Amino acid sequence: MDQDLTPKADKPEPTRWERFRKVFKGHPMAVVGLIGISMFVLVAILAPWIAPQDPYDLAKLDILDGLLPPGSTLFDGTYSVLGTDALGRDILSGVMYGLRISLFVAFTAVLVGSAIGVLLGLLAALRGGWVETIIMRAVDLKISFPGILLALMLLAIFGTGVDKVIYALIIGAWASKARLVRAVALSEMKKEYIDAARLAGLSDFRIMTRFLLPNSISPVLVVLPMSISGAIGAEATLSFLGVGVPITEPSLGLLIANGNDYLLSGKWWISIFPGLVLVAMVLCINVVSDRLRDHANPYLRAKD
Repeated sequence: MDQDLTPKADKPEPTRWERFRKVFKGHPMAVVGLIGISMFVLVAILAPWIAPQDPYDLAKLDILDGLLPPGSTLFDGTYSVLGTDALGRDILSGVMYGLRISLFVAFTAVLVGSAIGVLLGLLAALRGGWVETIIMRAVDLKISFPGILLALMLLAIFGTGVDKVIYALIIGAWASKARLVRAVALSEMKKEYIDAARLAGLSDFRIMTRFLLPNSISPVLVVLPMSISGAIGAEATLSFLGVGVPITEPSLGLLIANGNDYLLSGKWWISIFPGLVLVAMVLCINVVSDRLRDHANPYLRAKD
C-alpha cells in the first residue's frame, strides 16, 4: 500500500480571539459573568448620558420627591423605576453613578498596587541578599495586618476622599502580588536561559524586563479579577462605615449606608437595590476569576 509522504502543513497559530473563545467555551456561567462585567462597566462609563437624573446636582433635587417607592412619578413628571432616597435622589441614577466610583477606585488601586508588587517581587528575586530581605520583611509586616483594619487606620489618619481610599487599597494590594511574583521568579532564576543572559552581559534591568517579567506575570493576571472583586468589597465596606468616599461622590457602599436607617421603617429599596447590584457585580467577577484560574491549571486545562 502506498503511503502518503506529502508533508502535512503546520497548524496555523490560533488568533487572540480564538484563544479567548477557548477559555470560555463550554462554560456558560463564565460567559454570563463576562457579559455581566461588560454591562456593569458599560453602564458606569455611560452613566452621565443614560442616567435619568444627575444625583450630584443638588439644584435639581426636590425634597418633595424624598422616600418615594419604586415605580413612583417624581414632582417634575419623570418616572423613578427604583424609587428615591431621603434627599429625593433617583436610586437608579445613584446606582449608575455609584458604579463609576466603585469600579474606578477598585481598578485603579488593584492595577497600581499590582504593578508595585510585581516590581518589588522581581527585584527581590533578581537581586537577593539584603534587598530581598527588606522587601520580604515588609511583605510579612503588611500581611500581618488585616487589610480592612489597615485601611481604616490610614483613612482615620489622612481623612476621607476618593484618592485616600485608593492609596489605602494600594497599600493593601501590593504585598500578595510581590510574594507571588517572587516565588515564580525564583523558579525562573534557576533556568539556563537566565545564566545565558548573564553570560551575554545583559544588565539586571534587561533580564528583569525581557525575561523574568513575561515569564512571571501569568499568575498575577490570573488572580487580578479576584483582587478587583476584593477591592470593590473593601471600598464598599469603608464607605458603609463612613470613612470612604465623600457624600458628594457616593459609591455603592455609601448608597447602601444611606438607606440603613430606613430599613426598619419599610423603606427597603434605598439599600436593597444598590446592595443587589454590588452582590451581582462581585459575583460576576468571581465567576470569571474562577474560570481563569481553572484554565491556568494545566491539569484542569487538559480536560477542557
